[in-house]
Amino acid sequence: MASFKCADIGMSCGFQVTGAKDADEVMAIAAAHARSSHGISSPPPDLVAKLKQAIKA
Repeated sequence: MASFKCADIGMSCGFQVTGAKDADEVMAIAAAHARSSHGISSPPPDLVAKLKQAIKA
């Protein structure tokens, strides 16, 4: 299972993904959250890299 927390990349946000089957699922869930809660529709490459590094398997 894979997990992620916005706080792990420095966001002041309590959002977390737990129990995702893999990093791809975490990325999809986090992308939807970024659009709806943070207004980020096209995350910059450095943010995507931070997110990928913060995913715990």
